[in-house]
Amino acid sequence: MTPTIVLPVVIGGLYAAGVYLLLDRSLTRVILGFILLGNATNLLLLSASGPAGLSPIFGYAEAEEMSDPLPQALVLTAIVITFGVTAFLLAMVHRSWRLVRQEVIEIDEEDRRVAARKGTDADDMDPDDIEPGRLAPQDRPAGKGNTLHSDVDVEEQLAHRYGEFASDDVTLPPTRRGEQ
Repeated sequence: MTPTIVLPVVIGGLYAAGVYLLLDRSLTRVILGFILLGNATNLLLLSASGPAGLSPIFGYAEAEEMSDPLPQALVLTAIVITFGVTAFLLAMVHRSWRLVRQEVIEIDEEDRRVAARKGTDADDMDPDDIEPGRLAPQDRPAGKGNTLHSDVDVEEQLAHRYGEFASDDVTLPPTRRGEQ
């Protein structure tokens, strides 16, 4: 039997598409990327196990003619793990959609602040060794990761942005306009 180039190309394409989808901010695409990575790994394990052989359970064949059951057991385990993690990610996406009505992750203010740092070494950032006035404002440690000043601002922004949607979280106040 001659080896074919199709299976390694398919595996490489699945890995490339999976990684590309994982790097997106859309949670649905992250789930699809994770599923593609799981399938690519399963194909890689099965293709690396060698050519198909006779069944090892009956004992009719010699040891050289039998196929190795370990890769098949690993693939079955990987399928179960991928299914469980996918179900968990789907639950997270569903919860995110129910709370904020969007499935795209927004840019974090703390990430912006860290990206704006210029020329400050990590060793210089030790709070015991530096004076607070020596750092530039963008390099100072943040008290909060957002630009809001209080919980009242958070509630006002939620009511303004998502006022027409009812919150399904019992610990949050109602955000529909007119209900208080």
